[in-house]
Amino acid sequence: MSETQSETDTERTLILLRHAKSDWSGGEADADRPLSDRGLRQAPIAGRWLAGWSEHIDLAVISPAVRARETWQLAATELGPAASGSRPPVHIEDRVYAASADELLDVVRALPDDAVTVVLVGHNPGMEELVAQLTGDRLTLPTSAIAVIGWSGPWASAADTEAVLRTSGRPPGADAGDPSSGQATSAR
Repeated sequence: MSETQSETDTERTLILLRHAKSDWSGGEADADRPLSDRGLRQAPIAGRWLAGWSEHIDLAVISPAVRARETWQLAATELGPAASGSRPPVHIEDRVYAASADELLDVVRALPDDAVTVVLVGHNPGMEELVAQLTGDRLTLPTSAIAVIGWSGPWASAADTEAVLRTSGRPPGADAGDPSSGQATSAR
């Protein structure tokens, strides 16, 4: 951000990424469920979409659940080599796991103001509810779906400032074998 541009007119971008499909066959505790084979295919596709859509992501805030961490690890590899600086720093945030929209909103409002674009990897129903709370748009976020939301102002103004849903859905190819998919587009 330049010194002449104030925080009140900085365009913020929040990218919500629902974790990829998890594996229910192992009997693990909910937080410990890994990705399924389909999820292992979905997550890199979401990462490729992110790499093509966003020029730079400043921060990744991730649920501590195994499936969310694995989703981000696989997606982030598509952003480029770690040494290139193309991958954002990662913050594992306990409050994201099983969070309601209000709890997720608290996380968003506490984001650092030097971060302009942030990806949040989490779970439903909180993710879908957060989209509705921020934009007024109700949508379905199946596994590995993305919603990109923008507004002007600091993170602390989330839900107090008009926000726009820029795009949402699953990246093309991420829906293999799932009839509930939507297609994310690159509308900016």
